[in-house]
Amino acid sequence: MQCHPCVLAVTAICFALPLAAQSRTPPAKPVTQAQVDRITRDAILIDTHDDVTSLTVAGYDIATPNKSAQTDLPRMKGFLGAEFFAIYVGAEYVKDNHSANRALQMIDTTRTDIIAGHPNDFVFATTADGIERAHKQHKIAALMGIEGGHAIEDSLRLLRDYYALGVRYMTLTHFNTNSWADSQGDIDNPEVAHHNGLTSFGKDVVREMNRLGMMVDISHVADKTFYDVLETSTAPVIASHSSCRAISSHTRNMTDDMIKALAAKGGSIQISFGCDFLSERYHEASKPIMAELRPRISEAMKLEDPTARAAAMDQLEAEANAKLPPATLADVVAHIDHAVQVGGIDHVGIGTDFDGVGCVPKDLDSYNKFPALTRALLEKGYTAADIKKIYGGNLLRVMRAVEQEARREQAANIKPPALNSPVK
Repeated sequence: MQCHPCVLAVTAICFALPLAAQSRTPPAKPVTQAQVDRITRDAILIDTHDDVTSLTVAGYDIATPNKSAQTDLPRMKGFLGAEFFAIYVGAEYVKDNHSANRALQMIDTTRTDIIAGHPNDFVFATTADGIERAHKQHKIAALMGIEGGHAIEDSLRLLRDYYALGVRYMTLTHFNTNSWADSQGDIDNPEVAHHNGLTSFGKDVVREMNRLGMMVDISHVADKTFYDVLETSTAPVIASHSSCRAISSHTRNMTDDMIKALAAKGGSIQISFGCDFLSERYHEASKPIMAELRPRISEAMKLEDPTARAAAMDQLEAEANAKLPPATLADVVAHIDHAVQVGGIDHVGIGTDFDGVGCVPKDLDSYNKFPALTRALLEKGYTAADIKKIYGGNLLRVMRAVEQEARREQAANIKPPALNSPVK
């Protein structure tokens, strides 16, 4: 195996990638339900992206099942080991500098409504060790990841405040390009000013995340931004909710070259369950439907009341999904298998995007359905050890590498980037 160069200051390790796709042999004997249950129970299932916080901040009780939600305690318990709750800040909050206010609301709903509201089921965690302790206590480790770098309002001080409040990753952009990083969501829009990846301040953001011990998340960023991140970061990075562009051409997914580069850095691609990102058939069929709905979407986005705006968007999404061919469990397996063959078994995980997308496979639409995924992977030839890596072991390794790099930098007294770094 050829060893690819890495820029991991924490170790001299270089992660080896497979030279060719590795096929797996289906088991000689039928997979038993006892096998499925044991592996699913023993694995620490870590989901790196769940948007249920967009519901709880509006009053949804996570302990009470709701037919319109994909996330609730009854379906989490016994299956989920750790949840990264999304601190999602929509692009509309950029106007009049409301992004930080929204981020704080989302942090509060996670810590107050979810964790403190259900202390017998959730335990607040910020480290890999904390996740493992929660698993031993038969509780769900609750963590946080910011979605949308505009939440820091171009301030490294705010970034540090979020870390102090427990945020352990940040998705550098959402669908909108911000002041310092290009997004894939508008990269082809000539009306948007772009930076050709990361600005100098954007690189300072990445460096400060490394110094703090906050994972850098490249889901949603433009391809050039992705490569700038890899060149800048001294720790592994993640794609918290992205799938494979070779299977579904949605540009939020990762190309094979990107998956290989992410793995060479020691990072992990966390497979999203959104139908648009899993199925090319769904992705292509959605284009004319979304074009038809675009005027109504524009009107809905103009609504001042966020509750009314969300309800209008949900209605439009439901109308679209009623006309589209949904993705399936087999699509999830195909993306996992492709990512493993391209990047290696040590660099693939799960980032469902539950309650952040309107369509997920019906046979894998919440955490209590994960035994079906366990069975499908076993039947494809994945071992119990492989599945445990995919479900959470790989993410724990990345977290520990990020934590170790932060300790190294702090012990070396590496100073934070200048607070007055220009945003350009």
